[in-house]
Amino acid sequence: MDEHEQPRHRVVVIGAGFGGLFATKALKNAPVDVTLINGTAYHLFQPLLYQVATGILSEGEIAPPIREVLKRQKNAKTLLGTATHIDPVAKRVDVVAPGVAYSVEYDSLIVAAGASQSYFGKNEFADFAPGMKSIDDALELRGRIFGAFELAEIETDPAAIDRLLTFVVVGAGPTGVEMAGQIAELAHRHLPGQYHNIDPRQARIILVDALPTVLSTFGDHLSTEALRQLHKLGVEVELSTKVVDVDESGIEVETDNGRRRIESSTKIWAAGVAAPALSVQLAQATGAETDRAGRLKVNPDTTVPGHPEIYAVGDMMALDQLPGVAQVAIQSGRHAAGQIKKRLAGQPTGQPFKYFDKGSLATISRFSAVASVGRFHFAGLLGWLLWLVVHLLYLVGFKNRVTAVLHWFVSFIGRGRSERVATFQQVFARRALQEYQEKLP
Repeated sequence: MDEHEQPRHRVVVIGAGFGGLFATKALKNAPVDVTLINGTAYHLFQPLLYQVATGILSEGEIAPPIREVLKRQKNAKTLLGTATHIDPVAKRVDVVAPGVAYSVEYDSLIVAAGASQSYFGKNEFADFAPGMKSIDDALELRGRIFGAFELAEIETDPAAIDRLLTFVVVGAGPTGVEMAGQIAELAHRHLPGQYHNIDPRQARIILVDALPTVLSTFGDHLSTEALRQLHKLGVEVELSTKVVDVDESGIEVETDNGRRRIESSTKIWAAGVAAPALSVQLAQATGAETDRAGRLKVNPDTTVPGHPEIYAVGDMMALDQLPGVAQVAIQSGRHAAGQIKKRLAGQPTGQPFKYFDKGSLATISRFSAVASVGRFHFAGLLGWLLWLVVHLLYLVGFKNRVTAVLHWFVSFIGRGRSERVATFQQVFARRALQEYQEKLP
């Protein structure tokens, strides 16, 4: 570099989810050097994790490598690691990766670290009821779901068979509804005829939620339609039902009629999200406030109060009661990138982030979904077609779209599941990962 040449503006982006990835791509032609830090080497299309868990898609189809996605963006580089500490005074991010720790300095910072699963203070539930936030979660659940049918086939105790063939999904939001619907389709449509000693159609799929409705954010009409479709699939829906305990062989729930136990070997947790630890650390370092979920209360332009160089976007920000959905992350990430470009161009900044709601979607079974788009509500086949188009649109990479369509064709038109491979390692690796993470500095 010439001694008179000014160094380029350094932008560090934490997280390669929807917010971080789209913020990075929005800076493609800006006079900046972007460093994208992520705990994995791939971008995860989280809304389709349940399809990995139920054998429809492979993990590679919803998780393209970040380097491949950004290979034509010359001003961006990717670093593997988990950001553990942000120093707003030194303008430095401390990062850890397997066997190494390092730091990255920034001029502007976009924090898009996403959200983690919340067990409402009962984190021990995670050992028995995995969430749906990562590829590891989805592969573990795939092993547990398909493994339950295999173990039931060789079991001789009727009580044990019933326990193995009882699947409990906690949380009746989009993820829980989609998960329950797909397990029901497995049991009633895809697996019958493949076992000699059990009938998969005898499986019980129970959807539990403390709220009085399913898909509560979709409105009464679509909520009622979703409930009708779930019942049609054979899903037992238990609403106004609070989970009070979870262990290896079952789950305890509480209703107005008292407390009771559901014997179940496979439990899936799809209820509640919480901000990551980095959100709390950044709040302490900057003096910013957080909401009950730990999300940062940001200014209208998504900057952290008192720090116009730091942006918190997506699931990490608390602003105008915006939901934790992909479109909020995408649009807020792009907004933060736009603010940085304006500041470097000498243009006024501070414009408030305006979210354009493109609607909410949830699929219940093949050819059946519900969609809420502004004043319009769709259910059944029309809702499913809209779901199909939207998810294809946001799948990153042409190859991913093609293979996803092929696997959807196999699953929705035929009676097969393309990805039923599961290993003991996937099922039992959670404890090893926890022990590894506990050793990190």
